[in-house]
Amino acid sequence: MSILEQASVAPVTASQQRADRWAERVRYVPPAWFSTVMGTGILAVVAASLAQRPWAGPTTARVLDAVAVATWLLATALLLAVATGAALHLRWHPGTARGHLRHPVRGPFVGAAPMALLTVAAGAVLVGPGVVGESVAVDLALVLWPAGTLLGLTTALLAPSRLRALRDAGQEPEPFAGWLMPVVPPMVCAATGPLLLPHVAASLRGALLVGCLVLAVLTLLLSLRVGGLLVGRVRSQGLGPAALVPTWWIVLGPLGQSATAAHHLGAAAPDPALGRAVALGYAAPVLALALVWLAVCAARTARALRTGLPFALTWWAFTFPLGTVVTGTVAVADLTGWWGLDALAGGLAALLVAAWALVAVRTLRGVYSGSLSVPV
Repeated sequence: MSILEQASVAPVTASQQRADRWAERVRYVPPAWFSTVMGTGILAVVAASLAQRPWAGPTTARVLDAVAVATWLLATALLLAVATGAALHLRWHPGTARGHLRHPVRGPFVGAAPMALLTVAAGAVLVGPGVVGESVAVDLALVLWPAGTLLGLTTALLAPSRLRALRDAGQEPEPFAGWLMPVVPPMVCAATGPLLLPHVAASLRGALLVGCLVLAVLTLLLSLRVGGLLVGRVRSQGLGPAALVPTWWIVLGPLGQSATAAHHLGAAAPDPALGRAVALGYAAPVLALALVWLAVCAARTARALRTGLPFALTWWAFTFPLGTVVTGTVAVADLTGWWGLDALAGGLAALLVAAWALVAVRTLRGVYSGSLSVPV
């Protein structure tokens, strides 16, 4: 390079160097990172729900409340970190971000973003008042829940057109359980929306309740459509390779959340007795189906772990869907008053804690080693 050419090159400032380093760090931020928020936030919701059960004595309730506070704060911090990383990724690497959305496996996990918002919103109502005060907690929920609802409706309604676009482009992606991710968020809205009823104007409560019911029905219709494709896949090919095993836990999400939503909506109905009866008629068989599928997933996962299951962000599917089964079990326990379901919920919650600890440690290890910062 000549002297004139050297003189024409502007020196790289320290701020530019820092920006370049950050740009490199967020080069690969797939939407599945939001599942870390979901998996951590559901732990807070589960702990808060169990702390309110009649069997929880003062000491147990204090422990559960402490767990709920710690995990909700962690989920909130993770939401800020992941959302910031995703925004910077979109700004500095828009082509890569669009590639994630078009990818037949990574793309469906865009549904994790609205569910992350909704899970933290639920924690804000259940846990937040004791941490940041009721006013701040409710305001936070009233921001996150509508944002999660709008984003979730977008992902759910665009999911069928996205599949058509892949087929029009000559791709015939194999159905896998991750296809449920973009269609489940409206059901999470339906399960968490009733928590806001005491905090909105009386004139809006009816509309909120009806809106949650519509969102639940929408998810059921879309899930049935995707479910039909998944049943065909299982009949013809089984659960597929070991790497896809964690994604089959996602099927538990719409089952557990719909049982939880049925309980919350039934309890808030104008005729609570009728609402609870209808809720029980729906939630009990759905919970039974969820428990059967949980047993299938657990057996298949144990086999995959023995033969070698590579770690990926899909392992977070071991957490949130299982957490929804816990809340669904608590819902049916409340509707029936049967102590056995409370015991089952406690056992499943212990399994959830173990799964969360395992996946969190493996995620931290992957971040430290850099293995989660490159495409797989």
